[in-house]
Amino acid sequence: MSGFGSAFGVMRPPGSVIFGEGMLGALPDAVGRLGTKILVCGDPVLLDNRTVQDVIARIKAAGLSSVIFQEITPELPKSCVQACLDALDGFCPDLVVGLGGGSAIDLAKLVALALSWGSDLDQFYGENRVPGSVKPVIAVPTTAGTGSEVTPVAVLNDEARSLKVGISSRYLVPEVAIVDPCLTYSCPPGLSVASGADALTHAIEALTTLQRAPDPGIEAARVFVGKNILSDLYAREAIRLIAPALKAVAQDGQNTGARRDMMLGSLLAGMAFSVAGTAAAHAIQYPVGALTKTAHGLGVATLIPYVMAFNAPACMTTFAQIATAMGQAQGTEAERAAAAPRLVRDLLADVGIPRTLRDLGVADQDKAWIVEQSLNMTRLVENNPRELNATGVEAIIDCAMDGIFKESGKHADRQSKTR
Repeated sequence: MSGFGSAFGVMRPPGSVIFGEGMLGALPDAVGRLGTKILVCGDPVLLDNRTVQDVIARIKAAGLSSVIFQEITPELPKSCVQACLDALDGFCPDLVVGLGGGSAIDLAKLVALALSWGSDLDQFYGENRVPGSVKPVIAVPTTAGTGSEVTPVAVLNDEARSLKVGISSRYLVPEVAIVDPCLTYSCPPGLSVASGADALTHAIEALTTLQRAPDPGIEAARVFVGKNILSDLYAREAIRLIAPALKAVAQDGQNTGARRDMMLGSLLAGMAFSVAGTAAAHAIQYPVGALTKTAHGLGVATLIPYVMAFNAPACMTTFAQIATAMGQAQGTEAERAAAAPRLVRDLLADVGIPRTLRDLGVADQDKAWIVEQSLNMTRLVENNPRELNATGVEAIIDCAMDGIFKESGKHADRQSKTR
């Protein structure tokens, strides 16, 4: 992709971001600044952690009243949001704390939204449909992957629909993000790898989304504006941190330095895609995940090398930057760009990410449905750096089904969508 002509940038960070080992201890003060009645949406395993219990005890000792909801289901179903609202039983919190993985933080965002604007969440599905501010959210992630602590997105599984749905709004960005790498030290190896691969995919897609022309109205009109001069800074640094740390954590989950770098990389990747957005890998993963019931992180990471190969003609400069961030500084820009998809594929394979969609459980007869449903993810399709139509999605899926890894440029006969 060509460099910026007239550069523009957009960032919408939380009001405060607090990062570092032991920074969970900042939670009581952060809570106290925002209210006296707190709802905690917490991962049940983590709530048994002694350090977390001590922090909750400090909140209670300060005279703050709280309700703790911990019946959180992975791949957050819509019914879980209603169950949390029902558990309040008349208690009206001033703020909501999301303590856990992406599901816990997304639950906190959605409950804050429902308490502010009504529990009929269907009216908010899509982008820019939340009418105004919601109750403040403090996000405390316990996995290094989703970046939900800094993003304007909440995803849920609406049981009445065949796919997950998302609500995207600037009003869903948490007020405070407390990011403590210590909370990931006990994260199981499989979850650590899937989460880390998710974060790497976020960074790659943020760096390679469609570059739009500068427009003073773009920030107001869109939640996700595409790659820009500010998001690129976060995305490149995220890749530089995550690539070696992911491999190190996969080999040794007790490597606290790698855990710290993974957590910081995930945070930065979240900052990048919170405004740049994501694209084809996420569009295709949603139907893949619905069919196979596999984790989101595994799906997008399985797809991203093949998506990169498809997008290569539109992304020479950014692919070269990816290769450099992953440690390949030698060669011309074209040589480094050509190497980037393989560098990503080899790293992900080394840490145990499935190589093909067949490994995730996708069958040949599923392909047509996946193509159709992927194209319905309009925001993600339009954010792809190359024009993405049914032929393009089918080409990506065909390669991803059997691990056919085409060299950069082999798709160059299709129209490139660069701006």
